[in-house]
Amino acid sequence: MTSRAKILFITIAILFTGTAFKLIQEADERFGKYKYKDFETPKYCGSSCHVQFYQQWDQAMMSKAYTHEWDEIEYFKLAVAHSENDPDMKGVHDGCNGCHTPMAYLTGDVPPPRPEEGSRANESVNCDICHVITGYEGDTPYNFNYTVDPGQTKYSSRIGEKESPNHEIKLSELHSKAEFCGICHNEKSPFDVWVKSTHLEWKKGPYSKEGVQCQDCHMPKAKFKTAEMGATYDNTRLHLFHGAHSPTKIAGVIELRMNPDIQEAVPGEPVVFTLALFNQKTGHKFPTGSVEDRIAWVHVEAEDADGNIYHLKVDEKGFEGEEYTIAGTDTAYEDMAVPLDDPGFKGVRREDVPVGDRIFRMPYFDPQGRMTIMQWNTDSLGTDYRIGPRETKMETYTFNIPYDVSPGKMKVRAVMNYRLLVKPVAVLLNVPEEEYAIHKINETETEIEIFP
Repeated sequence: MTSRAKILFITIAILFTGTAFKLIQEADERFGKYKYKDFETPKYCGSSCHVQFYQQWDQAMMSKAYTHEWDEIEYFKLAVAHSENDPDMKGVHDGCNGCHTPMAYLTGDVPPPRPEEGSRANESVNCDICHVITGYEGDTPYNFNYTVDPGQTKYSSRIGEKESPNHEIKLSELHSKAEFCGICHNEKSPFDVWVKSTHLEWKKGPYSKEGVQCQDCHMPKAKFKTAEMGATYDNTRLHLFHGAHSPTKIAGVIELRMNPDIQEAVPGEPVVFTLALFNQKTGHKFPTGSVEDRIAWVHVEAEDADGNIYHLKVDEKGFEGEEYTIAGTDTAYEDMAVPLDDPGFKGVRREDVPVGDRIFRMPYFDPQGRMTIMQWNTDSLGTDYRIGPRETKMETYTFNIPYDVSPGKMKVRAVMNYRLLVKPVAVLLNVPEEEYAIHKINETETEIEIFP
């Protein structure tokens, strides 16, 4: 293997001598095989022919997979730095580009120039990349195992009624299937752990059995043109790609309903509130994707007749690993000491969430068993306490009515919140505030009567 050969898949051979391990890297023949000029720019595609598709793509995360603020910070401050500071992890950052900026990977432009330099790496997941994919290697799509054939032939789920004056179109069944998305939305870490499994979650769930594909939700059909000079179709796939970063997509994704076990109570009496959380919208688990970053939680409060607020903590269920699903004050992410080049780094708070709130997450652990936010450093996974497609999770909140409570109607409200990135990590790395802003998923309310 030459010094320029890069990672496609990384296999880990664990040597049971302390914590030592060896990275076995396999050369990827695609790396450096192409030139940027082999691929059309998105503006070329969208200048006169696919104008609407270009504008849709330009507002989607596909166009920002490399330039997005958190992705840039995570890549350069953590992944690249980890690769440089730890000989055992050398080269681990290369594969990030296979999905976040495929052209840069295929041209050997790794690490790519930083976004402010304005290189073609900034095109991220551009139009041409998706439409020159011919298939994927192996039985399972993951870790950017696509095969590509740049040129005048574009691959699509539709051959239009009119021929394109610019390129040939070849019908591709793959482009209409969830497996196409799985090429990048499934990922294994160097430790052979599934750190992204959105397609696999879909495959195990009810929607795949009913033939509902990823594209049906993230590229919905509409009466629309595929090209400015083309025909209008009743079932054109819009290039919206709306997902976790779209407030309108995540709004209401989980339905909430809550009820008390009694409707009247007196001070000192316990009341049990039962909360049902139904995933009525996603074809995969929620949250999904970069689960090491995502955090969803429910906050429950009671308000008495005089406006006094009481925080209700979730009742523990006693399952293994539950401590990671109930907000506390513990620290985590100590493994960032390596990329930060700070041997004294002790981590940051695991989450900035009211203590006692239920969290819906799956923790990632590094080789030392510490919770990590770096998916490439993930050696094992904790309890998966996310909400699956059409799954209903039940939570209870036992509230002993305070003796000083005001009599009258007591309202109890449950709110499900969501962050794309754990706040303490974001603050540490100077990530823009909008990247860890709280998004309200849904809320519900019930009430009881409090007697003196």
